Amino acid sequence: MRIDVLSLFPSMFEGIFGESILKKAYEKEAVSYNVINFREYADNKHNQVDDYPYGGGAGMVLKPQPIFDAVDALKKEQQSKPRVILMCPQGERYTQQKAEELAKEEHLVFICGHYEGYDERIREHVVTDEISIGDYVLTGGELGAMVVIDSVVRLLPGVLGNEDSPIQDSFSSGLLEHPHYTRPSDFRGLKVPDELISGNHRLIDEWREKESLRRTFERRPDLLERYSLTDRQKAWIEDWRKSK
Repeated sequence: MRIDVLSLFPSMFEGIFGESILKKAYEKEAVSYNVINFREYADNKHNQVDDYPYGGGAGMVLKPQPIFDAVDALKKEQQSKPRVILMCPQGERYTQQKAEELAKEEHLVFICGHYEGYDERIREHVVTDEISIGDYVLTGGELGAMVVIDSVVRLLPGVLGNEDSPIQDSFSSGLLEHPHYTRPSDFRGLKVPDELISGNHRLIDEWREKESLRRTFERRPDLLERYSLTDRQKAWIEDWRKSK
């Protein structure tokens, strides 16, 4: 995968691309990163990328020309039709399902804006996806882009050591992940559930399924509205409701 990021603050990405899973993915040649300061594409002598909004109002608006030209240059260089992602609080709320969708692409371009907003022609004629990582406003799109990039890159084949890890993650199955325990089995009198140390894989799988469902039921019941429950899972939920 090729990931290009258009940002006025490219140094913000130096740390995350050089650490942890994102660094390992690059070393394994599963992904390449390229961060471009789109100010370099401004066609005026002061390299200005923003201007006052038509009709008046507070703040400055990003001009279309630098973004259009930067994306055109990337498409020409890579000979590709990338997914062009605008980080924006007006976009669709980001989900694990969206991460899995983007992980199938070969070329992603992220546009990280600042100031009051974007010229609408950028949305209408350059962008393929608008993404929001939550119902709040950040200073710019950089932090949001980092979140999306991290969640996508870890899904690429061969990036994680255990190929089952992304499958078992919270939200990948539609439910929150079950609790985890490790040694010692008895820590300060706090014991690991008997099922997990029984050696019985059927009991372990059933415990994990039940606890994953219980955690979702208690913490994110909204996820169950679009999850297909089995008869056994419905019975568990009914028992939990009665015990409340």
